[in-house]
Amino acid sequence: MSDTRLFRSLRIYNYRVWTAGALVSNIGTWMQRVAQDWLVLTVLTDHNASAVGITMALQFGPQLLLLLLPFTGYAADRFDRRRLIMLTQALLGLLALGLGLVTITGVVTLWQVYAFALGLGCVTAFDGPARQVFVNDLVGERYLANAVALNSTSFNSARMIGPAVAGILIAAIGTGWVFLINAGSFAAVLGSLFLLRTGELYTSLKPGRRAGGLLEGFRYVWRRPDLKAMMVMLFLIGTFGFNFPIYISTMSVSIFHGGADQYGVLTSALAIGSVGGSLMAARREQPKMRLLAVSTLAFGVFCAFAGAAPNVVVFAAMLTLTGFTALTFNTASNALMQLTTDPAMRGRVMALRMAVIMGGTPLGAPIVGWLADHAGPRWAMMVAAASGLIAAAVAARLILQQRRRQSSVD
Repeated sequence: MSDTRLFRSLRIYNYRVWTAGALVSNIGTWMQRVAQDWLVLTVLTDHNASAVGITMALQFGPQLLLLLLPFTGYAADRFDRRRLIMLTQALLGLLALGLGLVTITGVVTLWQVYAFALGLGCVTAFDGPARQVFVNDLVGERYLANAVALNSTSFNSARMIGPAVAGILIAAIGTGWVFLINAGSFAAVLGSLFLLRTGELYTSLKPGRRAGGLLEGFRYVWRRPDLKAMMVMLFLIGTFGFNFPIYISTMSVSIFHGGADQYGVLTSALAIGSVGGSLMAARREQPKMRLLAVSTLAFGVFCAFAGAAPNVVVFAAMLTLTGFTALTFNTASNALMQLTTDPAMRGRVMALRMAVIMGGTPLGAPIVGWLADHAGPRWAMMVAAASGLIAAAVAARLILQQRRRQSSVD
């Protein structure tokens, strides 16, 4: 019998504990993201969107480094994921602490922000795949799709709360204290990891150290047309569509002439839609490729409407719809990839997924930032719209190919 209850994964003790700690930490992380972008855009530069793009490139670039990529997924498959996440979360907390200290003491410079962004990126390259696969360790395959969707709900609830709080705190006490608050929030997720019942984890068998193990993830994806299509879609959306800090900050400052509070509210508007998209996904037991096609098509359309918005109210409304479609695609593709991948390969496949969707940012963010500076933020948002439309075409092509193969078999 199918179980379509919205919060069914929360019946599991380990998942409840993990979700509570992760929510607190995610709120702090989103507060830091907003504060970091605001620090670069308005304090360390004179509204230079290219500098924000470079910061994003350094923060997400390590996801794409060929020197790190094979090891990040292999680490998630080979080592104790709980202990690995403890290490990465502790390091991320220390980096937030360091950035906060140099900021509140008034010695922060742009190159220091770049250095901390690069450090965050290197640690996240190992943290991300392990956290993605750890969801299966918490709930097992039966509840995996639901747990992935609820994770997205938690993450985007934090995206809704964090930026709004950050906007208020930046105006009241400054960006440095926001970084320090984020550093303290990592205690919540570390505490939740300590409280887990390790005997109840659904830990899969770890692969041996056989020859070619580091590159096996590439070969596995290459042999799967469905995974290849999803990777192409993720590259398009991740490289040119998910540069929301640039789109929102430049539209808010340059087009609608707002301050830190407006920027925080607009980021939260995006998150409201994201929460809605992830909650809708939580009801599905297993998503289909058709859902990816529809969600990316809608993402492109709403990005275009947002870029053409005549005022900030319409822009906020379009951001909410954009967030809904973006998270529908992101959550559905995550669950579909994990459910259709050999458990022994999930860490490496998810590392490739993260490399594509987040590592593409270093390629797209400087381009989008340059376009926002020279052609205007509205034209930059049209690039995001195009990425969604092309991704939908990729999904439609795969669906047609699968139908033709099925027809030939029948």
